Amino acid sequence: MLFRSLFFAPANRPDLLSKFPRFSADCYVIDLEDGTPPGDKIAAREALAGNMDMLRKAEVKGLLYVRVNEPGSEFYLDDIAAAVACDIDGIVIPKLETPDQCEPIISAVKEANGKNPGKRPVRILGGIESMLGVVNVNELCRANDLMSAVFFGAEDLASDMGARRTKEGDEVLYARSRVVLGAKLAGIVAIDQAVIDVRDDEQCRRDANKGRDLGYEGKICVIPRQIDICNSVYAPTEDEITEAAEVVAVYNEAMSKGIGTIDFKGKMIDGPLLKRAEQTLAVAEVIRQREKG
Repeated sequence: MLFRSLFFAPANRPDLLSKFPRFSADCYVIDLEDGTPPGDKIAAREALAGNMDMLRKAEVKGLLYVRVNEPGSEFYLDDIAAAVACDIDGIVIPKLETPDQCEPIISAVKEANGKNPGKRPVRILGGIESMLGVVNVNELCRANDLMSAVFFGAEDLASDMGARRTKEGDEVLYARSRVVLGAKLAGIVAIDQAVIDVRDDEQCRRDANKGRDLGYEGKICVIPRQIDICNSVYAPTEDEITEAAEVVAVYNEAMSKGIGTIDFKGKMIDGPLLKRAEQTLAVAEVIRQREKG
């Protein structure tokens, strides 16, 4: 499952949603929360089924998720009911802070599956966007079997902390690192923060590379132009693929001769580096199959 690019569009803007097929995001999110003004939230929810049908008929290649309003809001439960009634791949829970906040979604998904056993599997993507969410990230990532990914929301966290945002991002580095660590420990996908400087493509690229260095597997995109940047940054390069294949071949040959560690191009290659090489090849194959399909 690829999440190199997570692209949000407001649920009250069918003109923007209809453009999804033109883009190459790995996951598209119809946003009932921050992207939709309060006065339009109910109407956007009522139009959700029609918009989802439109996108399925358009054969959008990426995953289709719905971001509901935050737990505890007056819209949360009705948003969930509307979302699970549609042909979605998953639900995004914003500002997730405690495992019990997932329970309404779990119940709704089970009920929907009971009525329609052939229904597409629905997953949860949790937004870690507050101080409490960061502190509880390990528990949240293991909250339930539906939890397949989390994203780090730096802007909300900075507001929660009263921090000053900078291009370097040192003010959120600890939390950013803690979120990706919690996700990796739980074996789920970690998606990195958004870059809201929409005219600064180089900042998006720099920040995406920093996220990849930390272990993130993708990034939130707020404008279409960021999609291709993130898809490129979070995909192995041809050189990385070639070297990974060489590492696997050389290591397997050494193991067959009873040699546990080898010198490969001046680097000591052992089990951990083999694992990283295998992960690189696996991601490259998923991307190849996606582009082929």
